[in-house]
Amino acid sequence: MSELMTPALAGAVAGLGVAMPMGAMSVLLLQEAMRDRRTAVAAAAGIAAVDLGYAALATALGPWVASHVSPVEAWVRLASAVILLVIAAHGLSRASPAPPPAPGAAAPPAPAGGGRASVAAPARPAKAFARYVGLTALNPTTALYFAALTTAQGADLRTGPAGAAFLLGVGAASLLWQQGLVALGSLAGHRIPHGARVWTFRLGYGLVAAYALKIAFPLPALG
Repeated sequence: MSELMTPALAGAVAGLGVAMPMGAMSVLLLQEAMRDRRTAVAAAAGIAAVDLGYAALATALGPWVASHVSPVEAWVRLASAVILLVIAAHGLSRASPAPPPAPGAAAPPAPAGGGRASVAAPARPAKAFARYVGLTALNPTTALYFAALTTAQGADLRTGPAGAAFLLGVGAASLLWQQGLVALGSLAGHRIPHGARVWTFRLGYGLVAAYALKIAFPLPALG
């Protein structure tokens, strides 16, 4: 049992290494948690599932994954940036103050939590899971990250028990971190006024747009 502790701990460190940096997916997950905890829990599971899937693929085919993803990394980054920009634009358009009612008109029903600002309605958990799986899978850095790790460790992870322990560590660490972000976002969503939440959505989606531009460069070479 003790011989499996080393690959399990290595997997946990690897899972935290890919999950902890506060990139676009972390920002989106926090925003999701501020809207609805159930959908955010599903979204967090989707992110962790991709981390686990890439780790499993890299453990089995590390050198092959690295050699085949690297040539098209710039194009995958560009596609990811475009999708993130669309998400940011959509989120910014929905996170806006509701217009005041016309004189004599009935006031619109107040959103849950009070206030006059409107934010996008939360997606269903299954839809949120699928959406975050797709968005996370678009990031080639995750695949290359695990490919480099598993290639460096060589045959140590090729055996069944050691490889399984490594993957268990990756999945558990990533899931715990993502669920921690959900708890943080949910707590913040219940503690701050609705109007202030709208500004956090604007800031968050602004950061998503900035991150999209960051990962888009350098642009892929034509020809």
